[in-house]
Amino acid sequence: MAAPAPPGAPRPNYPHSSAPSPNYNPNMPRTPDHSLSQNFQNLLINQPSNAPNLPSSSGGSVRPSYPGQVPPFLPSGATPLRNFPGPSTTRPGAPPPGVVPRSIMPPFGPPQTAVPPNTTPAGPSTVPFAGQQQPPFAARVSSFASRPPSGSLGPPSGTTPLNFPQASTARPSGLGSPPFTATAPVPSAYPVAGSVSNGNPGLSGGNFPRPVPGGLPGTSFGAPPFPSSGGTRPSLEGTMGVTSMPAVGPFSQAPIARPFSGSAHTSSPGFVRPSPSLQPPLPFASGGSPPPASTPFGVQPWGTRPNQLDPQAGPDAGQSPRVLGMPPPYASQSMSGMQTGIGQTGGMMQAPTKIDPNQIPRPIPSQSVVIHETRQRNQANPPPPATSEYIVRDTGNCSPRYMRCTINQIPCTADLLATSGMQLALLVQPLALPHPSEEPIQLVDFWEGGPMRCSRCKAYINPFMKFIDQGRRYICNLCGFTDETPRDYHSNLGPDGRRRDADERPELSRGTVEFVASKEYMVRDPMPAVFFFLIDVSSKAIQTGATAAACSAINQVIADLPEGPRTFVGIATFDSTIHFYNLKRALQQPLMLIVPDVLDVYTPLETDVVVQLSACRQHLELLLENIPTMFQDNIIADSAFGAATKAAFLAMKGTGGKLLFCLPLALVPFLLGRLKGELTSLLEAHKLLQPADKTLKEMAIEFAEHQVCVDVFITSQSYVDFASISVVPRTTGGQVYYYYPFSAVSDTAKLYNDLRWNVTRPQGFEAVMRVRCSQGLQVQEYSGNYCKRIPTDVDLPGMDCDKTIMVTLKHDDKLQDGAEYAFQCALLYTTIYGQRRIRVVTLSLSCTSTLHNLFRTADLDTQFTCFLKQVALEVPTVPLMQVREQLMNRSVSILHSYRKFCATVSSSGQLILPEALKLLPLYTLALIKSTGLRTEGRIDDRSFWINYVSSLSAPLAVPLVYPRMISVHDLLSKETDAAIIPPPTPLSSEHVSDEGVYLLENGIDALIYLGSAVNPHIVQQVFGVSSIEEIPAQFVLQQLDNPLSKKLNEVINEIRRQRCSYLRLKLCKKGDSSGMLFFSYMVEDKTPPGLSYVEFLVHVHRQIQNKMS
Repeated sequence: MAAPAPPGAPRPNYPHSSAPSPNYNPNMPRTPDHSLSQNFQNLLINQPSNAPNLPSSSGGSVRPSYPGQVPPFLPSGATPLRNFPGPSTTRPGAPPPGVVPRSIMPPFGPPQTAVPPNTTPAGPSTVPFAGQQQPPFAARVSSFASRPPSGSLGPPSGTTPLNFPQASTARPSGLGSPPFTATAPVPSAYPVAGSVSNGNPGLSGGNFPRPVPGGLPGTSFGAPPFPSSGGTRPSLEGTMGVTSMPAVGPFSQAPIARPFSGSAHTSSPGFVRPSPSLQPPLPFASGGSPPPASTPFGVQPWGTRPNQLDPQAGPDAGQSPRVLGMPPPYASQSMSGMQTGIGQTGGMMQAPTKIDPNQIPRPIPSQSVVIHETRQRNQANPPPPATSEYIVRDTGNCSPRYMRCTINQIPCTADLLATSGMQLALLVQPLALPHPSEEPIQLVDFWEGGPMRCSRCKAYINPFMKFIDQGRRYICNLCGFTDETPRDYHSNLGPDGRRRDADERPELSRGTVEFVASKEYMVRDPMPAVFFFLIDVSSKAIQTGATAAACSAINQVIADLPEGPRTFVGIATFDSTIHFYNLKRALQQPLMLIVPDVLDVYTPLETDVVVQLSACRQHLELLLENIPTMFQDNIIADSAFGAATKAAFLAMKGTGGKLLFCLPLALVPFLLGRLKGELTSLLEAHKLLQPADKTLKEMAIEFAEHQVCVDVFITSQSYVDFASISVVPRTTGGQVYYYYPFSAVSDTAKLYNDLRWNVTRPQGFEAVMRVRCSQGLQVQEYSGNYCKRIPTDVDLPGMDCDKTIMVTLKHDDKLQDGAEYAFQCALLYTTIYGQRRIRVVTLSLSCTSTLHNLFRTADLDTQFTCFLKQVALEVPTVPLMQVREQLMNRSVSILHSYRKFCATVSSSGQLILPEALKLLPLYTLALIKSTGLRTEGRIDDRSFWINYVSSLSAPLAVPLVYPRMISVHDLLSKETDAAIIPPPTPLSSEHVSDEGVYLLENGIDALIYLGSAVNPHIVQQVFGVSSIEEIPAQFVLQQLDNPLSKKLNEVINEIRRQRCSYLRLKLCKKGDSSGMLFFSYMVEDKTPPGLSYVEFLVHVHRQIQNKMS
């Protein structure tokens, strides 16, 4: 038997070239690098140095800086960011102005034998982090606070009633909670050094500010949206109204009864002092100023828990305690004078009057970072909103970044779940990016025996398995089977029933852990990292500059690929024929090999088409520099997309890897009829969202079987059949990037950044994922970008940090009230360094038989993301009208269930919203008006939307349908505390001025809107021209030498960092089509086919009233 090796060392029979230093930590930045790509961010503000058709500040072809090299283009006087310990390496040559150096990912070199990104080595007996004490896991019973007694007055805690007054008898409304003071915000941990440019380095140089590990600035759970002082507002019997009542978290004390208005007058508990007048009061209590601008980020509906505080708020902060992220009730929440109010007897009409839109629920901005402990008091701690900034401390349950549940208490029966109207599902993102301040995932090696597992259900060891009989046996928390503890894993139990070494073992104290896979998990040696680039060189691609942009991007990206013998690359070009290239070092220059037969393609060479990067780097760089020139006179317009895909696959078939396409137009012969169909059959337009042929689907399944992951970069200026093309990336775990209409001026930088992030982000190859549940629950269906060969497993030729899989659950038995039920996701994958790993993510939640607890612990962001993914699945097969109707019915069913079974005492004329889901109507309206569900628009825009949503994570789902809008003209006058991004503006044209400049972003695009009467001085400061007419449509935003321009660039850079995407900047002007595009995102406005936000609330209320009657 081989002698055991220490964790992190080369294992017997395990292929490696060299071992890392003993104190190697892959999560520790090696150098003072300013890279955002290395910080897991796809951000580069400068244009690539050799971008086509753009002036360059330096001659020749230059390579991005390598780890260990400080960017030489810091402006005078700028101080480089702080250094980090650890070895550093340098690579000759200065980085081009269009490249962001890297810092956090492991330094590329010989294959590392220690750990993949975000893991640190730890054996089975790893010492816990200092100062941490784990709660015992022996006791399993937990229960949340039950619903209020039937005799209590007012709606239960966690409701948001909205008042729509009519002339009627005054009646007391529900209760609110006392106001809370916001915790101290965390100052920004991302200092900016040097000037920044969003455009051509020839016009403006600079370096991108690198985030330093620490607190993330941004949005969390914020200050009260409205002042709480002022006179009381009456609630009138028989009225429709919307009022907000915060939910009391399951671990917090009962709410204190107080009137909505925050009046100092004393009133009986449960009642608001009626006003002697029915005159509508001021929209803001005490005549105060309007509330701060809202944000597209949700509000945390959970109560305060011990130690879950602002990172810098200590015991001497001088602030009163606050329920974390919970706003006080809206002051003066009644909405006067609805156009049609329906009272208890129905049918009574009211003269229409103006409704203040500031009184309706909107996301609330916050500038603090929350510290979230996953378990406290031996119970699951409900997570903060997915769209907020938070730091996780893993105390037994996994981080919500890796797995989130739509409801944070499990319903005991399927009937209870059906009554709630909600869905029970998980969003699983096992390789998600952690916060820089979070502890890295621990790596555990069980040597040749592999990780300990239940012998019946094959669940992996986790903190919720209970050891009995002095530790000699253990009970599986998923299937309940009692198993023998391996002799070499035995440990005695303490007085609390836990193993004495539990806190020293990550697998017994952490919800997320990574195991070294033993030989039994390998059917072959771990595959190498193979990157094959396929470039379209047809006349269309040459003329638009797409070929030159792709070659420029690839030429710089290869410098970021891992060095060493396990990294292989290949390249091919195609038009009506396919051109392979022999990159063998012995040749003086690359040799072109042409495959003319596209009907029966083949690989001209068994070897030397895919070669080691270290052996062909010079030939590859030379080839990429010359491809645009070689084909500049090409007159062939045909593009053999399918044949080129097949040929590249044949070259990679033996190893697997990533296949990256760059093509401007994808029209294969059977697609031509679909163009005609788009024009002649608008009533059946949804059929254009379905693949036209099974050929590509069959090809994609073959790709997945051989572990080939395909990513497609479409630089199009005309129709593209996404439905057919996207089958290949979706089946192989890849992604589609869409640049329409492609511009060599403005899109070259985004193409480069997207490609760079694609190959450098944390990712794995030849992956298999499975989710297991406790007895009584089972997985119903998986949804996402994967290949489905057997029902229980998800096959993923490629898996990265941005991909999310939705897992729908169902009951197969009645669950025990108060007991804990667990979900475990296991991802077996190969790291980019050729190491086989098993990432295990475990989440344990308590069970409840109370409907009120389900609504109180509902996760809005996760619920809505599941809504979004279900809609994307329905759009290709169901008419849009029916999809919108089904979406509306789902939302109404949830709100009706809460109104009927939880809001026990309230007028039938009130729209009662659960606090945790109070933004559900707004997000539903935004989804109905989104690109995917709008009747007008281009069919391939809708198809791209469907494909983008299929693997979208929860933090990006809300901004996609409810974007963030920021006013730019007054950017310098806004108080943002430590945050870089100011509070956003509501998405209504009432908040858009003709004198203003606005930035709107949805995670994909960033629109800059200019009103018709903008101050020329502001135009000069932002764009460097004297009038709007002088700004070109295809512009490149530069950083100019003035405070407003610098602040705007800083905001855009921070948004790109948050979204992990280099957002496309688009200029929108009032009065033309670009201005109409901007206003199409004003989801709160009334549109010809849709209602305004206020009208939509009235419509929802009427639907609920109809179901109640």
